[in-house]
Amino acid sequence: MATSTPLPPATTTSRNISKLGIAAVIVTVVLWASAFVGIRAVGPSFSPGSLTLGRLAVAAVALGIVALPRLKRWPKGREWWPILAYGVMWFAGYNLALNAAEHMLDAGTSAMLINVSPILIAVMAGVILKEGFPRWLIIGSLVAFSGVALIALGSGQRSTADVAGVLLCLLAAVLAAVSVIVQKPVLRKFSAAQATWFGIMVGAVCCLPWAGQLVTEVQAAPLPATLGLVYLGIFPTAIAFTTWAYALSLIEAGKLAATTYLVPGTTILISWALLNEIPTIWGLAGGVICLIGVGLTRRRSR
Repeated sequence: MATSTPLPPATTTSRNISKLGIAAVIVTVVLWASAFVGIRAVGPSFSPGSLTLGRLAVAAVALGIVALPRLKRWPKGREWWPILAYGVMWFAGYNLALNAAEHMLDAGTSAMLINVSPILIAVMAGVILKEGFPRWLIIGSLVAFSGVALIALGSGQRSTADVAGVLLCLLAAVLAAVSVIVQKPVLRKFSAAQATWFGIMVGAVCCLPWAGQLVTEVQAAPLPATLGLVYLGIFPTAIAFTTWAYALSLIEAGKLAATTYLVPGTTILISWALLNEIPTIWGLAGGVICLIGVGLTRRRSR
C-alpha cells in the first residue's frame, strides 16, 4: 500500500542519525576529557576568571565563523530566557568553578566529581519532567554520592583547600546538569552550533570583568600556555559543546548524560600520559563507586 512506502527510508534515516549521534558523543567525550588535563596544564599561567574568558573568547570567534553565516533569525522575547540561563550557568559558572577547582585537585579527580551530573539530570527529570523515581535510580544515587563522600574524605585528610576543590566541582556538576535540562528545548528551534554560540557569548559577557587580568596574564604567559588556552577554546569548547548539543538534539537527555561516564577514565589516561599525575587511592576508589552507582541508576525494575 502507498502508506507503507516511506518506512524503509525512515528506518535508514534513524540509523544514520544514530551513527551521527554516536560519533558526536565520542568526539565530545574525548575532547571534554582533554579539557580537564588542559586546564590543569595552563593553570599556573592563568587564573580561573581570565582562563574562562579567554577560552570563551576564542570559542566565540571560532564557532561564530561557522554558526553566523547560517543564522536565519535571532532569538526573540522569551526565547532568550533559557539561552541566558545556560549561558550564565554552564559557559560562565561551570567553567569558573571547574577552573578554580583544578587549582586544588588533579584532573582525574575533578572529572570523577563532575561525573555526578548525570545523576542530577536523572533526579531533575523525575521532578521536572514527571518521570518518577524508580527504585534503581534511588539506590544508584545513594551509592554514587557515597563515592563522592569518599573522595571528599580523602581530600580532606590532605588539606582544606582540597575540600574546597571538591565543593567547587560539585557546584560545577549542578550547574551543568541544570543547563542540560534548560538547553534541550532551545535545540528544537536553533541548530547545535547556533545554540552553543549563543550560550558562549552570554558566558563571555559575564566574564568581561576579568578582561584586564586576561590581557596581563597573556602577556606574561609562556607560548605553550597561550597555545593551550587557544586549544581549550577551539576544541573542548567550540567543537565539543557543539557536538554535545547536536547529540542532545537527537538523544534523550538522560541517555546522553550516561555517556559522560566515560570522561573520568579517559581523563585519567590523558593526565597520566601528559602530566604524569593520577588521583589518590581515595579518589580512585571513590570514583569507581561513583561509576558503579551511576551504572545502577540505568537499571530498570522488572
